[in-house]
Amino acid sequence: MSNPAQPPASETMATTEVTVWSLEQTSPADLRPAAVPEGDLRIVRSEVPLPEFNRFLYTAVGGDIRWTDRLGMTYEQWREELERPGAETWVAYANGTPAGYVQLDPQDDGAVEILYFGLIPAFRGRRIGGHLLSYGVARAWDLAERWPDRPVTKRVWLHTCSKDGPYAMDNYLRRGFRLFDTKTEVEPDVATPGPWPGAYGA
Repeated sequence: MSNPAQPPASETMATTEVTVWSLEQTSPADLRPAAVPEGDLRIVRSEVPLPEFNRFLYTAVGGDIRWTDRLGMTYEQWREELERPGAETWVAYANGTPAGYVQLDPQDDGAVEILYFGLIPAFRGRRIGGHLLSYGVARAWDLAERWPDRPVTKRVWLHTCSKDGPYAMDNYLRRGFRLFDTKTEVEPDVATPGPWPGAYGA
């Protein structure tokens, strides 16, 4: 029997206020590429739609900054998203090891969203992020060259938020993105999921 004096869990759940910024480029000339870092770094398109691989990238890159919105997606939902014409995943490999990724989402009217972008924590701070973002944005701009049924890209956009790393916004602005919208959302204050629970501690 429940205690009538105790409020429902939905009323007691801790929440966090999150600021969401939306940014865009409206011409390929907007892109200001970063320098290519030294060392064995390759960026390769993952050409076989593979939910297992994209879910690995999602949890490995976003696990310490509370990327949780896709953890409940089914295998079929992941597959459908990855098999959409024009959907692409570009993966950075440092010495043969996945270091981060850019996921492109084709949309109507020649828009392409940088749906996900980031580095696995072990590879942050090595000047990889600027180059990976530059490369991914360039691939968004030339997407129609690989997908003839797609219209020429007219706009590349993305959103970032206050949960992301401290250098994320600066990286986007340095690459030539412009802010076009800011909003505040309230989200449940969930534990850091990590690539698996407890990977990054409390």
